[in-house]
Amino acid sequence: MILRLALCLALVTTAHGAAGSEGLPASGMSLFSSFLQMSLALLVVLGLILVVYYGATRVMRSVPTFGQVGRLIRVLEVRALGPRKALVLVEVGGEYLLLASTDSQLNLIKKIEMLEEIEVLEEKAPGSSFLAFLNKSSSRPA
Repeated sequence: MILRLALCLALVTTAHGAAGSEGLPASGMSLFSSFLQMSLALLVVLGLILVVYYGATRVMRSVPTFGQVGRLIRVLEVRALGPRKALVLVEVGGEYLLLASTDSQLNLIKKIEMLEEIEVLEEKAPGSSFLAFLNKSSSRPA
């Protein structure tokens, strides 16, 4: 795909040089070809950004955690509540701690000792996705 765009860009550049020598109005043709070159270059850059983003997300999903393997303290999840405020679920030596983080302090909210409570937190609620909501609303009798 990138090769095709580069080939099109080269053809437009070549056509621009030929048009100027045939006596066509050079200013109008150069404006159009410049716009076309700029548009193609923008598409190439956006395509590269999307390819890098897709590759990076695939790599990030395949690696369990960066730098947290074999450590005693693991941050399992962070949920932002507002500017500089968040809930943090941390595992420390097999115990799970729910912490409240603000810009100036860190408070312990709850110490979770049973694994069943964590499993309940990890399970996805059955109707939480938008697709599940649509399926549920479309299956209701009218």
